[in-house]
Amino acid sequence: MKCISVYTKDFSLFSDIYEQIMENPPEENEEIIVEGVTVSGAGDVPEQYIERMRLKPECVVMKEKERNITILQHGEVFEICVPAVQLV
Repeated sequence: MKCISVYTKDFSLFSDIYEQIMENPPEENEEIIVEGVTVSGAGDVPEQYIERMRLKPECVVMKEKERNITILQHGEVFEICVPAVQLV
């Protein structure tokens, strides 16, 4: 899975820019700014990463079933985990 990190703790702001990020995601190791928020292409994460994060009480796990996207929120970051074939 490809991971995109969004550095904000503001869920409302994240929701506002989510579709913009998905329409034009950063490349691996690329940082972009979307409406004042740093967004980074964090590379690949294994499926086990999501399962490990799901067990942490400080991590919120959201699922966009239609596109099979998992969103993790912990600390001051959101991580968008997308199946690699969707970003091609």
